[in-house]
Order: sequence, then C-alpha cells, then structure tokens
Amino acid sequence: MKKLILLFALSIQLQSLYAQETHETTAWSRSGTFTFLLNQSAFENWVAGGVSSVSGTVGINYDANYLKDDWSWDNKIIASFGITKIKDQDTQKSDDRLEWNSVLGKKASGYWYYSGFINFKTQFTDDLDSDTEGPTKFLSPGYLQIGPGMLWKKSENLKVNIAPTTSKLIVVDKNLTLPNAAYFGVEEGKSTRFEFGASIGAYYKFDLMKNISMENILNLYSNYLEDPQNVDLDYTMNLVMNINKYISTTLAYQTIYDDNAFEGLQTRQVFGLGVNYNF
Repeated sequence: MKKLILLFALSIQLQSLYAQETHETTAWSRSGTFTFLLNQSAFENWVAGGVSSVSGTVGINYDANYLKDDWSWDNKIIASFGITKIKDQDTQKSDDRLEWNSVLGKKASGYWYYSGFINFKTQFTDDLDSDTEGPTKFLSPGYLQIGPGMLWKKSENLKVNIAPTTSKLIVVDKNLTLPNAAYFGVEEGKSTRFEFGASIGAYYKFDLMKNISMENILNLYSNYLEDPQNVDLDYTMNLVMNINKYISTTLAYQTIYDDNAFEGLQTRQVFGLGVNYNF
C-alpha cells in the first residue's frame, strides 16, 4: 500500500516537472489540489450520550491538459482514501477511490473534436477489518473503458465526450465472491467480463460565488450486449468553499448505479473542514 502511494505521488511530481519544463513550447497546463480532512468527536461521562470517534481523509485531484493547434489531450487523476475509528470498534474505510480519465482529441469543427478516451478506476485496499474479507480490494474490481468518439469542448471546465462504440473490461479476483452467482457482473469462477456499449462523459466546473466552486463529473454507460436499458451512472460533485489559501470546507457527494454490483443507488458523502494545497 505504501509503495503504491509513493509511486502514485512520484508520477504526479514527474508530470508536474515535465509540464513546467515544456510549458512554453507545448502548451501544457496543469493544476492540482491536495486535501486533508479531519473530523473528531469526544465524549467522557456525557449524560446525553455519545460515542467518541475520529476520521480522516486525504485526496488528490490533479489535471494535466495539453492544447495546441488542432490537438487536445485532457488528463484527470482522482485519488482519495479515508478511515473512521469509532470507540471500541474496528477501523473502517470511509473513502477509497482511484480513477484516471484521459481524452485525446483532434480538431473537427467549431467546438468538436474527433476523440479517443481511456477511463480506469478501482480502489486501493480491501476492508480494513481483519476479521472479515470484504468484497473489494485493489484491482478487484477494476474497470477499464476505451473507445473512439466525438468530444465537444468549449473550455477545460465545460466538455462532453460521446463514445458510441466503447469496450469495457471488468477485472476481479475470482477467489472472492458475493452472495449471488456473479461478482460485479463477472461469472463465478472467472476473473474478467467484457462489455461493449456506449459511453458519455461530461465535466462542468464553475464558481457559485467568490471562493466557492462546484465541480461536476458525470459518466454514463449502456451495455449493448446485455440489458442496454439499464444505464450505469456515476456522478460526483465536489463543492469547495475556500476560507483562505490553505483552509477550506469541502463537500464531496457521489452516487453510482450499476445493477451488476447492487440493484439500487449507491451514495457516498464526505464533508469536513480541512487543509488544502494547490500545486
């Protein structure tokens, strides 16, 4: 786990150095935010009741974009990991996400580009409770999407990529199983599942008011080969309210619909006062 985090941090630093060295000749732009959120509550002989707890989350949201002549190449890396410790209970995960999205475009006309995209996402670890084996761990599941399409890009903060012929690969550890016969859509005893369908990825970031920004990330996918009417949804909203250069209040909300994983909406919310560093 430590090696993965160090490797990930090193790759970001190398990209940053490369972007700095080549900025004047290759039109690279880069931006990133490192965030640390901490929440804590403590009770001692409190008549009204209460349970002491502490939780912390670290996250990186990093963009490295290229724009020159007829070419556009947008890269976004999102990584976050959080834990919660409630008194007399085992430490549990409160957040765990690793995602890379890359879209390469060649100018077509106006705001339109011929495009090709790659999207990869997984999580860092399994359940931290040593007494149980959770249904997920690093690369289980791992999701990889790739396909050609058309990119509508008005700016780095407003863009939509449409890919009607997208290949999707789901990778799991075949030794882990869920109560039903399939594991994130992968048949029991197998380690991969291939899907072919249509994908839409949208990104919109704007300022609600001074020092308050909202980032919206939407991904939709329909599998032509099985139940195309059941559209997978992954939406993330990051609301950042900056108090000063280093202190901010952050609200992250994510909702997922994937009937191969769970027949219903999955939701995640992380809110806290934390330290952030822009690089």
